[in-house]
Amino acid sequence: MADAVTSQTLFDNERTAIMKFTNISDGTGETAVLKVDVSALNPSASGQTCTRVTVTKIYIASHGMEVRMLWDAATDVPFYLSSPGATQTLDMNGFGGITNNGGAGVTGDIVFSTADASSGDTYWCILEMTKGYA
Repeated sequence: MADAVTSQTLFDNERTAIMKFTNISDGTGETAVLKVDVSALNPSASGQTCTRVTVTKIYIASHGMEVRMLWDAATDVPFYLSSPGATQTLDMNGFGGITNNGGAGVTGDIVFSTADASSGDTYWCILEMTKGYA
């Protein structure tokens, strides 16, 4: 079996993307699962492909497991870690958001991993992101 997960794009225009993610675990958890594929987001008005995002807000609630958000790269770089019973709203607009510092092999994408997942543990998360183009 595998965790029951969903990914949903709530909003995607030239400047902003908002996505929602859920997980109901069977105890296996997630390991570096692609959640935000920047190349799949809508292009700019001039046709440029999105190559990166800056995370400006995180809304999250988890029950029983940690959620780790990482910039996808040759060695993934973590940028957020929830506690097992977190309910948080983080607004990073005041300083411009969390920018991708993925280093070597950076793709611009975001992956999630979970830790300490047991059967029936859950999370939901909404990411608000500002899009960037090459």
